[in-house]
Amino acid sequence: MIVTADEAKSRSFWGVDFLVLSHGPDSMVTKMLYKQDDFVPFHKHPNEQSGYVLSGRYRIKFGEYDQVVGPGDSYSIPKGVEHSIEIIEPGEVLDFFTPPREDYL
Repeated sequence: MIVTADEAKSRSFWGVDFLVLSHGPDSMVTKMLYKQDDFVPFHKHPNEQSGYVLSGRYRIKFGEYDQVVGPGDSYSIPKGVEHSIEIIEPGEVLDFFTPPREDYL
């Protein structure tokens, strides 16, 4: 699958805007567009989630981790693990899900 910039699907989940960039049977790439007022409360899903911070600053909590991340930092959250994201400075994050999140499609 190839998705051009103008073909990316705009979505919103818990008030957070994001783009579904591409997805296949086993993975999905999204671009989260975090605003200052956004907050992702503790939740879990059956998808492993890995992210790469393009811009902004975020406090990510899961397992034994409670850390602020910024541009160039990355993370991996195992499937089924509760996690939350607090927006310290708005920005953009690339998130990768395996398998794809059906609720994002």
